[in-house]
Amino acid sequence: MNQSQTVQRVQMASADPSALGLFGLAMVTLVASSAKLGWTEGVSFVLPWAIFLGGIAQLIASILDAKHSNTFGTTAFAAFGLFWFGVGMSWLIDFGVFGEAAAAAVDPKQLGIAYVGYLIFSLFMTVAAMETHKVLFTIFVFIDFLFIGLSLSTLGVAPEATHLLAAVAEFCIAILSFYGAAASVMNTHFGKVTLPVGKPFGIFTS
Repeated sequence: MNQSQTVQRVQMASADPSALGLFGLAMVTLVASSAKLGWTEGVSFVLPWAIFLGGIAQLIASILDAKHSNTFGTTAFAAFGLFWFGVGMSWLIDFGVFGEAAAAAVDPKQLGIAYVGYLIFSLFMTVAAMETHKVLFTIFVFIDFLFIGLSLSTLGVAPEATHLLAAVAEFCIAILSFYGAAASVMNTHFGKVTLPVGKPFGIFTS
């Protein structure tokens, strides 16, 4: 006897996590850029924001974006969340938390190579961001400049100038990310465009 089966797909509705992810990015880059710009000193109090806002908040946003089948958001938030965990771990090693031997074996150029890897990642994500909205695209452009500055300064190429480039780019990322987070919340909450973010470029979808 043939039996017909009906398959139903149930999709759970969940909120857009972009605001949380962008807020996490905004907070950690604001605090980190304050040290690079010389407004504050040291990275000890940057570390908590790197872990909780830069790391955990963006990973939460990534997981929630995966439920929306948003490959771009999932990849971006996860990659940058893990980046801040990696940076935080690097600082802890340098502080001697994992022993004097580990701290003595630190080679800053290895961190510079990691920044180069993230520069490669951010470059192709910038191209993909052209089909999100213009605020997010501009954030990625500044992320590109951040990693250019971090890579070159850490590898010893014009360290003062490239460090300043990284500092200014990181501060711009913070300001734009605050705006993007606010736009995501307010535009959804009020059901209309309260803070414009700009339409996608449409180059790859037209």
